[in-house]
Amino acid sequence: MKKLKSLGSKIPTPSKPSVRTLEAFKSPGIDTVEFVTKEFTSLCPVTGQPDFAEVLVEYSPNELCLESKSLKLYLQSYRNEKGFIEQLACRIHDDIRKAINPDYLNIEVKSVPRGGISLQAWKSSTRRPDEA
Repeated sequence: MKKLKSLGSKIPTPSKPSVRTLEAFKSPGIDTVEFVTKEFTSLCPVTGQPDFAEVLVEYSPNELCLESKSLKLYLQSYRNEKGFIEQLACRIHDDIRKAINPDYLNIEVKSVPRGGISLQAWKSSTRRPDEA
């Protein structure tokens, strides 16, 4: 297992989201892990204005667990990233899946209402048997 770089270190927020930011450690045998943040920000791809959202990351580990500080840095790196909420939910899902290949993964991105309308997008997956 490689050494965790972000935990206990003063690492600046990455300027762009990258799966390489996500770090992991061996699962102790836990069934389900859930992270929630209400401080997610990104940019509207049309207007460039900031969008605010809540992000839920829920997964059942296969062999690895996400290290929380690396996840915080990863999510913070979206501050200057343009994208629709639906696109961002898929990208977060796909990056976490690449990083830890969990048995189950659910990502929910719930936007703060704009013009009286809120938006919630989610992407879920299970690990295929051939990925065991």
